[in-house]
Amino acid sequence: MIKFLDLQKITAKYDTEIKQAVDRVIDSGWYLQGKENERFETNYANYIGVKHCIGVANGLDALIWIIRAYIEMGIMNEGDEIIVPANTYIASILAITENNLKPILVEPDLNTYQMDDSLIEKAITSKTKAIMIVHLYGQCAYTEKIGELCKKYKLKLIEDNAQAVGCLYSRQSAVSSEQQAVNKKTGSIGDAAGHSFYPGKNLGALGDGGAVTTNDDELAKVVRALANYGSTQKYVFKYTGRNSRLDEIQAAILDVKLKYIDEDNEKRRQIARYYIENINHPDIILPTISPFRGLGGSHHVFHLFPIRTKRRDELQQYLTDNNIQTNIHYPIPPHKQECYKDWNHISLPITEQIHVEELSLPMSPVMTTDEVLYVVEVVNNWR
Repeated sequence: MIKFLDLQKITAKYDTEIKQAVDRVIDSGWYLQGKENERFETNYANYIGVKHCIGVANGLDALIWIIRAYIEMGIMNEGDEIIVPANTYIASILAITENNLKPILVEPDLNTYQMDDSLIEKAITSKTKAIMIVHLYGQCAYTEKIGELCKKYKLKLIEDNAQAVGCLYSRQSAVSSEQQAVNKKTGSIGDAAGHSFYPGKNLGALGDGGAVTTNDDELAKVVRALANYGSTQKYVFKYTGRNSRLDEIQAAILDVKLKYIDEDNEKRRQIARYYIENINHPDIILPTISPFRGLGGSHHVFHLFPIRTKRRDELQQYLTDNNIQTNIHYPIPPHKQECYKDWNHISLPITEQIHVEELSLPMSPVMTTDEVLYVVEVVNNWR
């Protein structure tokens, strides 16, 4: 069986270093908010290219605390609006409604699956306070047009970077009549970003974990307090916060795996390149890698490899019968979920088309060449 994602094999890659890191934490007698968190936060901030990283309990909390911090800072108020992709994982939207703000759903581009920047401006109202972009599947969602809209309407740009650790936004910029390359990692492009270290992510912990990255000193201070019961000083509580902290063991494990993230992402790109160049089936649509979202796709980190077909369920069963695990991201769009039943009547045809056609093929840095060749062969032989 070719697993969709072989977490045991991934963990085994770093087995010795992970066990050493865990033993170090156990022997230290310090299990929360200690040196391991300090080390990982510093290293991750440096890797992303920002001043601040705050470790939190998970990726959803990371987004919740960003928005909550803006409320505490007086930048947002209950009832304000945040523009968000309609086809995202539900966590992006939960973070908005958790703070009693209103998500404004914008359809994606059917080719890239990222939010269609040509549709954003007409969704902006006097209550709009931010645009949340989601680097879905590992591809950069940012465009210069989105940046221009944020400047024009004085909006915060929030990144959901749960699926794109290591992804790079690149463009050529004219400076003093000379062309200069601009390279920024996702998570450093906007005003703040939420990150997930769920085990299945490109940079995954052995449990839940997340982080907020930002260059905003005040935002970082408020987020850190909110995630620590609302406290900046022991037993003194400025905010009504919650307990949402990254533990020392997870921080130590993540710091081990961070050293190898670029190497692992490159392996994912190699697999994706082989899929794209060799899967050839009239009923299957392969991912489109936009040159405006990472130099022709060279910096896409392929957290997932999504294909589309109108015969999705049939293809999934065929692959299962041939010992290839697949997954669907995601079977039900957010606006059709029961928890948002007030939206169930809304028609978002592009989002809905993606959700009934999408199928994710196996993708991980521990796939063997033989496994990749077999997936391609079986897919191409589907009738």
